[in-house]
Amino acid sequence: MAWRDTLPDVRGKLLLDEPLAPFTWFRVGGAAEVLFIPADADDLAIFLKALAPTIPVTVLGVGSNVIVRDGGVEGVVIRLAGRPFAGITADGDTITAGAGALDAMVARASAKAGIAGLEFYAGIPGTIGGALTMNAGCYGSETKDVLVSAWGLTRSGVRVDYALADFGYTYRHSEAPSDILWIEADYRGTPDDPEAVAARIAEITARRETTQPIREKTGGSTFKNPPGHSSWKLVDEAGWRGRLHRVTGGGAMFSELHSNFMINPGEATAADIEGLGETVRADVQSKRGVNLEWEIKRIGRPL
Repeated sequence: MAWRDTLPDVRGKLLLDEPLAPFTWFRVGGAAEVLFIPADADDLAIFLKALAPTIPVTVLGVGSNVIVRDGGVEGVVIRLAGRPFAGITADGDTITAGAGALDAMVARASAKAGIAGLEFYAGIPGTIGGALTMNAGCYGSETKDVLVSAWGLTRSGVRVDYALADFGYTYRHSEAPSDILWIEADYRGTPDDPEAVAARIAEITARRETTQPIREKTGGSTFKNPPGHSSWKLVDEAGWRGRLHRVTGGGAMFSELHSNFMINPGEATAADIEGLGETVRADVQSKRGVNLEWEIKRIGRPL
């Protein structure tokens, strides 16, 4: 890996062979050949411009909706962490949020500012960067309903600006190039009483706590809902709720509380978790003729 000797100078952190499991909610997976935590957007842009175009780049947010495979991730993994990427400001009916800001924090900031429409973000365990990438949503609302615009950097470090229409959003999908590293987004809601907004957020939070295994090592919704179906119901009817599945480690299972949430009950490997998902996909396809598509992102190499 001689390429690592030619990495650009940065103001942020460059870590070699850094384990990624601690950065993910599943707490599994191998190491990044290089983990880069930029100091700010300018630091990131300079790094990308100088980085050889043949070196793979992967963005890792808060790790809530990802499986890092056991063999680790080739190239550079970029993590947008800290205050430079997590700022949230309000101006009138507009919320501006950094890509590293937690969705739930954006919801709370909107309540404080008396802006309605972003309450659903309280139910999404991720960051704004991930929400932009996949049109994240829940409880009947999606990112596309409130997004105005966003900007990011291309793989070569060039700034790009996107209006809502440029994303081409559909259910859990964007037409924007997958290699854009989102930096910041503007949202527009509607003026409302801060206490009323906060009350709706509290309802969403309470609902999530009683219906999802948020205290477990999980990854959020595993599969997208196929047209006309609910993924949790298909998994449940196929008999996979609470059923342990082993591949190479201690095993993984779909939660007893919500059968579209996989959990690591203790000593699972990434192979256990991904293997469970693929086994269930095949079983549902065989029994019901329905194709379950992954909502969780899977990155890296198997062992």
